[in-house]
Amino acid sequence: MILLTIFTPAYNRAHTLSRTYKSLLDQDCKDFIWMIIDDGSTDHTKELVREWQEKDNGFEIQYIYKENGGMHTAHNTAYEHIKTELNMCIDSDDCVAKGAIRKILNKWETIKNDRYAGIIGLDADLNGNIIGKGFPSEMQETTLCGYYAKGGTGDKKLVYRTEVINEYPPYPVFEGEKYVALAYKYRLIDQDYKLVVLNEVLCNVEYQEDGSSNNMYKQYVSNPNGFLFWRKICLTYPNSNKRFFFDAIHYVCDSLLANKYDIIRDSPRRFISALAYPFGWLLFIYIKCRCKYESDK
Repeated sequence: MILLTIFTPAYNRAHTLSRTYKSLLDQDCKDFIWMIIDDGSTDHTKELVREWQEKDNGFEIQYIYKENGGMHTAHNTAYEHIKTELNMCIDSDDCVAKGAIRKILNKWETIKNDRYAGIIGLDADLNGNIIGKGFPSEMQETTLCGYYAKGGTGDKKLVYRTEVINEYPPYPVFEGEKYVALAYKYRLIDQDYKLVVLNEVLCNVEYQEDGSSNNMYKQYVSNPNGFLFWRKICLTYPNSNKRFFFDAIHYVCDSLLANKYDIIRDSPRRFISALAYPFGWLLFIYIKCRCKYESDK
C-alpha cells in the first residue's frame, strides 16, 4: 500500500517542473504518488505531464487542473484529493533530495503514532547547503513554532498525516486575492500535535525571481485580506513575545491596506494592537510609498 503522496502546485512552471520530475525518477524508493496541481497554467504544463504519464516511471502521476487561485488554493485542492496516509509538498522548482522517500517512509514506520502530526526535515539549496539551521542533536520531536522559538532558522520540509491536515479548516479564499500564508494550517496543528524530527535533507530548493518570496511589498497591497487573516491567527496563537509585537504592527498595517478601520475592536489582542497602532500606520505609509516607487521605476 502506498503511504506517501508528493504534491506539486504549478503555475506556468513547465520550464522548471522537469527538474522535480527527474529528482523523483532518481529516487531509490518509488513507493509514492506524484500529484500535480495545475493552478491554471497557460504554458505547456498539461502536455508535459501527459507525456510523463505515458512513461514507465515506477510511480503513479496524477494531474489535476484548476482555475488560477494562488498557492493556498492549490493546497486546498490537493488535500481534497490525497488518499494516502502521508503527504509532502514539493514546489515546482524544487527537487526531492536523493534517498528522501526511503528516509521518510523508514522514519515513519519506526515512530508511527497518533500523537504526531508527521515529520519535519531539512531543506537545502541546489548545492546541498542547509537552509538556515539544522536540528540540535537532542531534538527528537518539536512543533514548527517550537523549533523557531528555540533559535531555529530557515525553511523546513514538512510531511503531514493527511488525516491531521484535514482536521483543520481549509485555507480561506478572498475575492480578487491569491495569497494566504500556508503556515495558517501549520500554526493550528502546532496547538494539538508535535512533529518527529528527521535530521536529513528532504528537499533541494531554489527561489525563482517571479516567486512570492521576492514580491512581498506588492503582495501586501494585492492581498490585504489574506495577510490580515494570517496576522489574526498569529495574534491568537503567538509563538514568541518578540514576534507578537511584530505581528501586531503588521495586523494594524494590513487592516489599513484592507480598508478595515475598526482595528482595535476587531483585534484578537486589543491591548497589544493599541500599542502597535502608530507603528502599523508608519509601516502602512512605507509600504504604499515603496510600491509607488517600484511602479514608477
